[in-house]
Amino acid sequence: MNANTVKLIYFSPTGTTKSILEGIAQGLQAETVKHLDLTPPDASTRAIDEMHRELAIVGAPVYGGRLPPDAAQRLRRLKGNDTPAVVVVVYGNREYEDALLELNDLAAEAGFIPVAGGAFIGEHSFDSEAMPIATGRPDEQDLKKAAEFGRAIRQKVAGIDVLAETLPLEVSGEFPYKESHKWQDVSPTTREGACIRCETCITVCPTAAISMNGTLETDTDACIVCCACVKACPTGARVADHPRIKRIQEWLSTNYRARKEPETFL
Repeated sequence: MNANTVKLIYFSPTGTTKSILEGIAQGLQAETVKHLDLTPPDASTRAIDEMHRELAIVGAPVYGGRLPPDAAQRLRRLKGNDTPAVVVVVYGNREYEDALLELNDLAAEAGFIPVAGGAFIGEHSFDSEAMPIATGRPDEQDLKKAAEFGRAIRQKVAGIDVLAETLPLEVSGEFPYKESHKWQDVSPTTREGACIRCETCITVCPTAAISMNGTLETDTDACIVCCACVKACPTGARVADHPRIKRIQEWLSTNYRARKEPETFL
């Protein structure tokens, strides 16, 4: 089989997962690359085309060793129709734990046939100048490895005659998966003096947790603490300054500074 048409399917609030998938696609040298962005809030309800005769690269970030529940919910709406798939998770230089296995299982349940998997590193959602956590990743070296992975996938797929007869993909992780963490009453906040009411934060929020009612308001029940609003704010008005976030920032920045490298499974 060939990989001339590739569909990138991703939940990527801060853009790191999307960047890695694009790097893999570059290595695949596909004639056609399509995007299915599951990040916007309407992705949980809008109609999604079924997969047919293409290679899917399915990606999501890792939150606490698991897939974000909102990402998993949106991915479960896919219909794979025995489409070959590459499953990819992106984590912030700590650990990806059970997230890749969870994504692999979810893809199989949705009707895909996983043929390759990878865990790559992206700048952590809590990264800051004061407390760096995988700052600037994926960097040039990461994207080069993503492209190399893409070339290896193309070679593997070219050698598959009957997709249904391929061996099940084995990736790292354990089942039952570790317990998924849910933030309670925690979200980024707004420095009102710096806010220019541009509503960029509202636009990038994947769960529609932010609204403008004279001042910015955040629904902490809906917020997944992805910090897309913090990274996108043009004036630095959105900040992750909750004490619990600060404690985790310090812990991650102190204990997980050593550079980790991607892991791939073929």
